[in-house]
Amino acid sequence: MQPVDQPRAVDQPFPEARVVVTGGTRGIGAGIARAFLHAGARVLVCGRTEPAALPAADDRSAVFTQADVRDPEQARALIATVNKRFGGVDVVISNAGGSPEAAAATASPRFHAKIIELNLTAPLHVAQAANEVMQAQPGGGSIVMIGSVSGSRPSPGTAAYGAAKAGLHHLVTSLAIEWGPKVRINTVVPGFVATESPAEVYGDEETAAAIAATVPLQRMATPDDVADACLFLASPQAAYISGASLTLHGGGERPAFHRVRPPS
Repeated sequence: MQPVDQPRAVDQPFPEARVVVTGGTRGIGAGIARAFLHAGARVLVCGRTEPAALPAADDRSAVFTQADVRDPEQARALIATVNKRFGGVDVVISNAGGSPEAAAATASPRFHAKIIELNLTAPLHVAQAANEVMQAQPGGGSIVMIGSVSGSRPSPGTAAYGAAKAGLHHLVTSLAIEWGPKVRINTVVPGFVATESPAEVYGDEETAAAIAATVPLQRMATPDDVADACLFLASPQAAYISGASLTLHGGGERPAFHRVRPPS
């Protein structure tokens, strides 16, 4: 499998931009934070617990603040912190999310509620607070939600998560209308992503390789791939893109009937 933290040759298209990455201390979020640091931004990351090391790039390091974005007050405090520290908020990457596997038939109501809270209502809380700041800025701002292909295809074992991610994309299409023209808001929709701990998600190395082989591009995405999509959507090159969904799945999933009747 491809290394997940390769050296990047990136200029600095975001000089001193003020960026927030929720869940930015590990995995995809840390990759996104590093990419914006490479691009010249000032980056604040948040999580429920302080990490052993913060994302860093070149001579820059992210700033950490503790926050559980499921709590509306903590979400507002997060945006207030970056606004006070950096003097504004230009980009918000709403990355915090996820779900363990659980059978929908037996998972508790509390479990389902917490998964939807983390993956749908928490991004809304953060976006709402960020929008208030961005609307008052001459340059407005950009919000990028990290979705999932689980929101656009069946998600057995993580049904509540898939439903929340489907709702996230619909939320983005609505907010783009309500908050434009000052604020652009879009979704990046990853498929399989190999983080620094792929075994936690995909099993052993052999299983992960077999899963990667099902992707038309013959590999999983890396955090850098997701980060590049975020950099693009937050940049002036995407100035006319809002309410959109950028799918990042390496070509998608082969239709199940191809196992029975391969294409000629």
